[in-house]
Amino acid sequence: MNTVLNIIWVVLAGLWLWVGYALAGLIMCILIVTIPWGIASFRIAGYAIWPFGRRVVQKPTSGAWSFIGNVVWVILAGWWLALEHLLTGVLLCITIIGIPLGIANFKLVPVSLAPLGKEVVAA
Repeated sequence: MNTVLNIIWVVLAGLWLWVGYALAGLIMCILIVTIPWGIASFRIAGYAIWPFGRRVVQKPTSGAWSFIGNVVWVILAGWWLALEHLLTGVLLCITIIGIPLGIANFKLVPVSLAPLGKEVVAA
């Protein structure tokens, strides 16, 4: 079932979300000082294109620097990625088949606002 949901996800939402995260990661890596945010963006991009069967968990080794980094992330890129998830989620919830995908989009909003200190693991 996860594979079917992931294929539908890629077609309806995943590709566009992946492009958003990849663009944010590219911009962050170009700015050199923000490379850690770029790496986090690429990590979440991989999750955003194929989310079913995986989940995001808090890293046990993350600390105060992750929190400070996430504040900077929200200012630089997090808010528009969260907006992208909200808009895509609302549009997917219009159809019956899109409701599980819309709910998955809403679950990605906290990750898009605070990607540092998180890791993607198998569900």
